[in-house]
Amino acid sequence: MPETALDLTLEGPALTARLVDFPSVSGTEKPLADAIEQALRALPHLTVDRHGNNVVARTRLGRAERVVLAGHIDTVPIADNVPSRLDENGVLWGCGTSDMKSGVALQLRIAATVPEPNRDLTFVFYDNEEVAAHLNGLGHVAEAHPDWLEGDFAVLLEPSDGQVEGGCQGTLRVHLRTEGERAHSARAWMGSNAIHAAAPILARLAAYEPRRPLIDGLEYHEGLNAVRIEGGVANNVIPDACTVTVNFRYAPDRTPEEAQAYVREFFADCGIAEFVVDDHTGGALPGLSHPAAEAFMAAVGGTAQPKFGWTDVSRFSALGVPAVNYGPGDALYAHKRDEHVAVAKIVHCEAKLREWLTS
Repeated sequence: MPETALDLTLEGPALTARLVDFPSVSGTEKPLADAIEQALRALPHLTVDRHGNNVVARTRLGRAERVVLAGHIDTVPIADNVPSRLDENGVLWGCGTSDMKSGVALQLRIAATVPEPNRDLTFVFYDNEEVAAHLNGLGHVAEAHPDWLEGDFAVLLEPSDGQVEGGCQGTLRVHLRTEGERAHSARAWMGSNAIHAAAPILARLAAYEPRRPLIDGLEYHEGLNAVRIEGGVANNVIPDACTVTVNFRYAPDRTPEEAQAYVREFFADCGIAEFVVDDHTGGALPGLSHPAAEAFMAAVGGTAQPKFGWTDVSRFSALGVPAVNYGPGDALYAHKRDEHVAVAKIVHCEAKLREWLTS
């Protein structure tokens, strides 16, 4: 078999290892998208479409319900953790094992081995999830071909450690700029220090108390943090500008407009010269009361948890498709040098998905 081909007869753990050994850092996904498209086009029960480096495959069985199984095929930059390695304890190590090539492997396994599911299925493999929102392949497909993503329910195979995670947080990133006046540091009184002027911003953040709303029985935990500070001209110059970058992770009961208004108000009296929104994507409500979500929960079992972080369930929610996160990876190891996934979790999640789609 060519080195660039994918063998969909491999079991889930082995297919995960093959995907990990097929590098696809954000922006370089084309070879993997090519391989996925080629493998899926060989399956006669699927109709396959492609938009950029995004591949969508669908059954057309006329079932009463359509479910979307979606996952991103990119990873963060490799950190000397490829090729993959399977240890004696049944743990698979490597970049993307958790986030989220183990989930993508399950999508491919279901696509190849469940030709007559009890629900029509749509499989979505998309690029550029790990980078800026405007590059996100699922967003591009939603804009260009929204009909490809139609469904009654969606499952994102994002790392959730084999537990259903409902909804997701919204994320807002803003730049807060303070101004001063340059001067020689030996005569500092002739100027005004913009870095010092950022002190009220940092003090306000240090005193922040996170809100923990209960939504559909799930407790979310908001966070407001400085993630970067930039300022300074030279070691003998009083700086005339400083920028504090702040990230707000907010619960999905806030709209994007409410979240932005909250952050503006929070820093209203901190002497900010300029407030710039750098990146903003809304959250998604859990939607666990939807009949399709209830059926999914009944099939896979466990207790639903809130999703701490943003995922593309938000995009499906915006399209009117209720969605949850469910995958074998553990988000605590995502993006880490020691990223890994338990083989048993891959096997477990595949069995639960298969039971749900065939019983």
